[in-house]
Amino acid sequence: MLKDGSLVKDLEHRAEGALRALLMQVPAIHLENIEHPEANDDGVDLRAHLNVAGSPHVLICEVKGNGQPRFVRMSSLQLRQAIAHTESGATPLLIAPYLSMESQKICRDQGIGYLDFEGNARLAFDSVFVERVMASKPATVRRELRSLFKPKSAQVLRIMLRDPKRVWRITELATAAQVSIGHISNVRVALLDREWVLIDPAGMSLTDPDALLDAWRDAYEPPRGERFTFYTTQHGTGFDAAVRPVLGAAEEGGKVVLASFSAAQWLAPYARTGTHYLYVDDAGLGALRQALSLSSAAKGENVIVTRLSDRGPFLDAITPAPGIACTSPIQTYLDLAAAGDRGREAADHLRQEKIRWAP
Repeated sequence: MLKDGSLVKDLEHRAEGALRALLMQVPAIHLENIEHPEANDDGVDLRAHLNVAGSPHVLICEVKGNGQPRFVRMSSLQLRQAIAHTESGATPLLIAPYLSMESQKICRDQGIGYLDFEGNARLAFDSVFVERVMASKPATVRRELRSLFKPKSAQVLRIMLRDPKRVWRITELATAAQVSIGHISNVRVALLDREWVLIDPAGMSLTDPDALLDAWRDAYEPPRGERFTFYTTQHGTGFDAAVRPVLGAAEEGGKVVLASFSAAQWLAPYARTGTHYLYVDDAGLGALRQALSLSSAAKGENVIVTRLSDRGPFLDAITPAPGIACTSPIQTYLDLAAAGDRGREAADHLRQEKIRWAP
C-alpha cells in the first residue's frame, strides 16, 4: 500500500477529488463522507460512505501512483483481501493517475471498480452502473511509451519479436541486440510492468507480442536519418536487376535495403506503388546512386532514400529472395502502418501473412 509522505498525501487528495467529481454525476448517489484511514487499517487508502436511493453503501478504495498492469493486478488482490476483512458488501475501487486499456480489463476481470485522473471510470453495484472511456493519455505515459521504442530499446524488441517464445538470459540478449546489460534491464522493467514479458529462473520471454507490436505501432517514430528524393529511369524488372548488386550489407559497398512498400512487395505483395523506398548508410548511398544513375528531383521523384543514423533496421534485415535485402517484417509493418490509409491496409495484410505467432 501507499507509504507516508507529502507526495502520497497529494496523490490521495487528487484521488478524493476525482472520486467526488465522479459521484456527483450520479443523481442516485449521495456522498456522505470520505475517510482517510490510518496506514495500518488493512491497507485501505480511502473509504467512501454513500447513500444510494436510501440505502447505505461503502466504497473501499486503493490509490496507486502507478497504474501499469503489473501493479493493478497486485492491487486487485489487496482490495479483495481488504473487502474480506471489512464490510462484505462493500465495493472495491482502484484509483490511479492513469489506467491503460489493459489495466482496465484486469479490473473488470477481477470485479474491481476503477477510476483515473484522465476520467476513465467503471463503477457497478446494486442499481448503479457508471462506465466512461477517455481517448486521452497523460504526457508522461506518452513519453514512457516513446522511450520504450527509442533506437536502443527497439534493437532489443526486434530481437525478442523474432521468436517471442525464446527464453533469454540478460547477457545473451545484450550481445544479440548490441546494447548494454543496463539497457536490457531498463527494457525488462518496462515490459514487466506492462505484463508483456514473463520472468522465470531460466530468463525472460515475451507473453503478449501482439500487444507489444500494437503499442509500438501506435507510438512509432520513423528511424532517424536524412531523407533524399531521386528520379531513376529504371522500372520493374530493370530496377530489380540494377539494384540487386548493391543490396545487402557488404562492408566494402555499404548497406542498402529495400524498405516500406518496396520491402512489402517481396514479403507480402498488396499495394503497388511507382515509388521505390530504401534505407542506406553513407557508403550505401553512393553505391545506390551509381547503380541506378539517380538524379536529384525536387518533384516527380520515384526513389525515396533515407540515410539512417539509427542502425537498428539494418540489424534484422532479411533476404526474402536471392540478391534481395529488405527490412524485416516487423520494421516493414511499422513503416507501412505510418504511411497513411493505403499503407495501413498493406500493413494489415503483411501482419496477417508474415507476423503471426504460435499460441
